[in-house]
Amino acid sequence: MSRTARRGALAAATVALTLTAAACSSSSDSGSSSDPGASSSSSSAFQAQHKGGTLKLVAHAAAGSFDPQVNYTLQYWQLFQSMYDGLLAFKKVNGQESFTVVPDLATTMPKVTNGGKTYTFTLRKGVTFSNGKALTTDDVVASFQRIFKVSSPTAGTFYNGIVGADACLKTPASCTLPKGVIGDAKSGTVTINLTAADPEFEYKLAVPHAVVVPKDSPTKDAGTKPLPSTGPYMAASYDPNRALKLVRNPHFKEWSRQAEPQGYPDAIDYTFGQTVESEVTAIENGQADWMYDAPPADRLNEIGTKYASRAHVNPLTAFWYATLNVNMAPFNNKLARQAINWAVDRSAVVRLYGGTNLASPACTVLPPGFPGHVESCAYTKGGGTTWKAADLAKAKELVKQSGTAGQEVGIVVQDDDVNKSIGQYLQSLLTQLGYKATLKPLSGNIQFTYIQNTKNKVQLALTSWYQDYPAASDFLNVLLSCASYHPGSDSSINISGFCDKSVDAKMQAALKTSQTDKAGADKQWGAVDQTVMAQSPVVPLINPKMIDFTSTRVGNYQFSKQFYMLVGQLWVR
Repeated sequence: MSRTARRGALAAATVALTLTAAACSSSSDSGSSSDPGASSSSSSAFQAQHKGGTLKLVAHAAAGSFDPQVNYTLQYWQLFQSMYDGLLAFKKVNGQESFTVVPDLATTMPKVTNGGKTYTFTLRKGVTFSNGKALTTDDVVASFQRIFKVSSPTAGTFYNGIVGADACLKTPASCTLPKGVIGDAKSGTVTINLTAADPEFEYKLAVPHAVVVPKDSPTKDAGTKPLPSTGPYMAASYDPNRALKLVRNPHFKEWSRQAEPQGYPDAIDYTFGQTVESEVTAIENGQADWMYDAPPADRLNEIGTKYASRAHVNPLTAFWYATLNVNMAPFNNKLARQAINWAVDRSAVVRLYGGTNLASPACTVLPPGFPGHVESCAYTKGGGTTWKAADLAKAKELVKQSGTAGQEVGIVVQDDDVNKSIGQYLQSLLTQLGYKATLKPLSGNIQFTYIQNTKNKVQLALTSWYQDYPAASDFLNVLLSCASYHPGSDSSINISGFCDKSVDAKMQAALKTSQTDKAGADKQWGAVDQTVMAQSPVVPLINPKMIDFTSTRVGNYQFSKQFYMLVGQLWVR
């Protein structure tokens, strides 16, 4: 899931980090919960005795647009799971099973014909939007057209294989997909035709950018005006400067516990604007139930001891990284880009994030344990497959060879504690390398879209990427392909502007191989990762873990590896 950074923990180098893996509960495939009596699987029957109450969530900042086909943040994708539905969905369960795709608005998995190029779905009957209107095949067709009309961030990477998508990408406003997505109201079916077989297509239909919204939804980013939903919750109000309120969708009736289970809280209040320190205190005192931001390092000791039963630690398939704009000086020079990769002390970044129990150094785009990942570290002192130490002397020599010393470099980060602390470290490092570096902190509500737009001339940005689904292309093709680079758009997820035709050809070859040979494709993706790192458009920094800190009011904690804590499945006392 990618999305704007899940914020980490502030940590000064002098802070002793005492939170240990043993001190915190750690979610596993069998489930975990702060409540000993909690159910371990959300696929079990709804337990009406736990229904009710208001779940109170807190965060330092909102995450921008609440349009599910536009927003690309973990913060809101986590909520969209209990609000919006697509033809397919990832199972709303704990652990490894959460990577499984199941029917959602479709009655069954699609009938796949025509050599893997035609998908036919039968739409469920009786599903109603939160505005009271019945779901129809027309809504499904219009929603796929809308992906292109609103220039969804993944229109050119996830859905560009739909017949007619090329025309929609060129002129989004007139997108119709007449031969690509066909609805038949009489039979209640929707047929999607692809230009080529895509073994990842079912994954792509299960993420929020492919949800179904009413056919009369605006054909531009809905922004702060939430669209009607089909799931158990709907948005009652949203002010990104203050709060978001979700309430029950009065028209919702559970049709599939695996795809869209009934929610437990009656309401979900999400308030913004607090510091991470105040968030921790609020949870400890029972004034809040969960914080989006990871706890600051100076509170980890108390959380890991006094409140250990309420801290849930989960490893993530994600990475934090710095983007280097390959189309602007100084990083239009490959030697300058490589210099940054050699210079960064990844162990220092780990400490700033919160220590070795919360992160590990990253050398590659693909995270450990992910399809295609190869143990490789192109930029470590002394060489090897894992990161050991920075090589500042080599970095300075490369800067000298590049002739870029003395140039100005702006570093754009989010304004929370951990992002600023890492940004300050990068600023100091670039200064050591001979650049005139300045730090530009922005609210997390706008930073992610700001750094994507080429009009803002961002040279270096700190950001992160969390998987959308378990496939190597979701990192490399989405983040670094030519199709993901859209100059002048807030939805240009290829933030570095890296567009190398030879690398693109290797990506396309891997995608083609994956149609018949997943293992072979994974090897190709591993090679692409190393080729990309040689070009150095990004600087992998860390692979994070997540701490979910919850209040004593909360039970039935479950962690989906696909979409993280299942917010709607929490019990509130």
